[in-house]
Amino acid sequence: MSTYLITGANRGIGLELARQLRDRGEEVIATCRSTSSELNSLSIRVETGIDITSGESVIKLRKNLNDIKVDVLIQNAGIAEFNSLSNLDPQSIVHQFEVNALSPLCFVQSMISHLSHSAKIALISSRMGSIEDNSSGGSYGYRMSKVALCMAGKSLSVDLKSRDIAVAILHPGLVSTRMTGFTSNGIQPNESVKGLIQRIDELTLDNSGTFWHANGDILPW
Repeated sequence: MSTYLITGANRGIGLELARQLRDRGEEVIATCRSTSSELNSLSIRVETGIDITSGESVIKLRKNLNDIKVDVLIQNAGIAEFNSLSNLDPQSIVHQFEVNALSPLCFVQSMISHLSHSAKIALISSRMGSIEDNSSGGSYGYRMSKVALCMAGKSLSVDLKSRDIAVAILHPGLVSTRMTGFTSNGIQPNESVKGLIQRIDELTLDNSGTFWHANGDILPW
């Protein structure tokens, strides 16, 4: 049994990650700004009031963890605000950078002392963070912030290799969740999460820093 810490776990992909990992017998610590009835029903440890953009929140979480060591840190929390060229909102773009790229990096850095030997880190990014794959344009803030997160993940994989910590950069697929407006074109969270967990299970120092689709495909930068 390993200890998993998941951010943004009150709904969507984070909630399903917590559910599937619990079901296979892992120790799960779910963090969120505010909990949900679905998350509470899982009967796992829930740390509420945790906002990854808040240094005070992260300090609170570290104190609450005490001497617990985390084997797998899944940085899932994020936002999507779709800015078009004709409707650019600089404040929205900056906010997405803060939530989707800078705060996950700072959160990982703050949590390193709580990671076990040979721990794993999974950053939930997006295919929309692929420059080569961008054929539809738009979504400036979201795309730009996810590119930045991918770069952070790649650098982390280099900097943490000497600590035997491996890093995966993961695209969950187009998933039907509140973030995507429950799109009918998306897959269900349970299907996405099965793939995400498999990628994390297969993560090693040898393939650390890879940008994967949940289905196992390696994505272009």
